[in-house]
Amino acid sequence: MPSTYERGRVGLLLVDLVNENFSKDGKAYAIYAPEYERLGTIDNLSRLVAGVRGHKDIPVFYSTTAFTGEDYATWKHVSGMHREMFDNRLFEAGTWNTEFYEDLAPQPGEVILAPHKGLDVLHHTDLEFQLRQRDVEYLAIAGVSGIMAVESTARSAMERAHHVTTFTDAIAAPGGLVTYQAMMRGLNMISHSVVSVDDFLASLDDLGA
Repeated sequence: MPSTYERGRVGLLLVDLVNENFSKDGKAYAIYAPEYERLGTIDNLSRLVAGVRGHKDIPVFYSTTAFTGEDYATWKHVSGMHREMFDNRLFEAGTWNTEFYEDLAPQPGEVILAPHKGLDVLHHTDLEFQLRQRDVEYLAIAGVSGIMAVESTARSAMERAHHVTTFTDAIAAPGGLVTYQAMMRGLNMISHSVVSVDDFLASLDDLGA
């Protein structure tokens, strides 16, 4: 689904580009690694970020996950997803694991959002406030996990009447090809555009920004 964007109203959200997910020493890396390799996810994210940075009027937003020791110990209702993270102390606040992966880290002037503890970045962080401050209507979302935080945030953004773009190749989820195909079907239902990094960057170049 190619799309036309409006100059000065496009933003890019990058979800959970942290060592836990992207470094080979991260606790979650192994579950994503086969898809990173199959899709070229890390290289594609690098090209996406570099390409967007070439357009000075496109803000870049970084979202992270982080849990404190108190979170691990005191939550009353712990979902299956959170149980997996808590049992393995994933995304532990203040550790190397929740730092941005060096090759995909933010640059000065880019927006680092408050950490999200649930799936929906719009619901759990200051993202909506930041989008409104910058008059962002067209939101492109990339990162991991495609079947959790990316999908949930894309759905929420669509429900709030944003134009939503998601990616075929700047994304990943555990589970191989079967999961990927199901993820793409779902994203096509809730996104206004599901494209490759190359096609997205070409659309931005057409704006002349």
